[in-house]
Amino acid sequence: MARARAAKAAGPAAPAAPAGTPVAAALPRLDRYLPVWIGLAMGAGLLLGRWVPGVPAALEAVEVGGISVPIALGLLLMMYPVLAKVRYDRLGAVARDTRTLAASLVLNWVVGPALMFALAWLLLPDLPEFRTGLIIVGLARCIAMVVIWNDLACGDREAAAVLVALNSLFQVVAFGALGWFYLDLLPGRLGLDTSGIDVSPWEIAAMVAVFLGVPLAAGFATRAAAERTRGRTWYEDRFLPRVGPLALYGLLFTIVMLFALQGEAITSRPLDVARIALPLLAYFVVMWGVSLLLGRWIGLGYERSATLAFTAAGNNFELAIAVAIGVFGAASGQALAGVVGPLIEVPVLVGLVYVSLWSRRFFGGAASPRAEP
Repeated sequence: MARARAAKAAGPAAPAAPAGTPVAAALPRLDRYLPVWIGLAMGAGLLLGRWVPGVPAALEAVEVGGISVPIALGLLLMMYPVLAKVRYDRLGAVARDTRTLAASLVLNWVVGPALMFALAWLLLPDLPEFRTGLIIVGLARCIAMVVIWNDLACGDREAAAVLVALNSLFQVVAFGALGWFYLDLLPGRLGLDTSGIDVSPWEIAAMVAVFLGVPLAAGFATRAAAERTRGRTWYEDRFLPRVGPLALYGLLFTIVMLFALQGEAITSRPLDVARIALPLLAYFVVMWGVSLLLGRWIGLGYERSATLAFTAAGNNFELAIAVAIGVFGAASGQALAGVVGPLIEVPVLVGLVYVSLWSRRFFGGAASPRAEP
């Protein structure tokens, strides 16, 4: 009964795979091949930029507030379905489990940004644009595919749903302040060379307000209106499956446009681009491992520990890309670093799902606490 209540509370998720089914095969078809789609979009963008020289000029000719309108529309399109899936009325459920709530807040908003800041400066000291882009990725906490990773790892669906909702709302107020801290205040206090960093906290806050605030309000309003008129079952079983793929289409369209603009920089500095992958790989593995161990140490049990690990390790690359484009421009190294994020994140977290399932033997069958509605 507890599992059934948890599944119902969490909303739509990846269907449970039969015993013995490989994790990759259990992913929805679009998500299963996400690295392939991203790679194809990158290639298509490079070819488009090479074969159609007028594309960069055309994109820059239609701008509002320094942002190309087609790219802005692609960014909003990829953010809306993610935020329309969130059950905002479930925040109180996990709030009663103070251990999970406190651990998630510390991991997501203290440990994660600090770790990415350290890795970016350690591994990319000579590449300020890419370094800044990775720090922005570290500030954007996961609110999208974590539900899929959590379900495949047999985590707590209810906890995942409410932590996603919590991160969605927390990002609106925390992202700009943390951006100022990690991109301006802290480097200066540590005596680091910030000559390659030119960022305003107000610009970051404005981009978050547009590319997170607008789709967040739209997603909340859509869910409220649909549930009031058609019911939650219709909304989650009929409406969400139809709009869900729009997030991927918006992401791929944005990647094509970015790589069309950045073709020359990418082809002339391929090794620099490849270096972005190393801190990302280290970040995902360390955050996941530390979070799972923390969950076990504080006695959460396997299900909620797995949820804690995946919600802390994943990142909202859609928001990171949107902020990087809005603040630094579509042709910037910061935007490119954001695009590389999901290319690395997806296969790494699929691998960590296998590791998570293997680690269940070390939790001794302890059940995770579940918050009741």
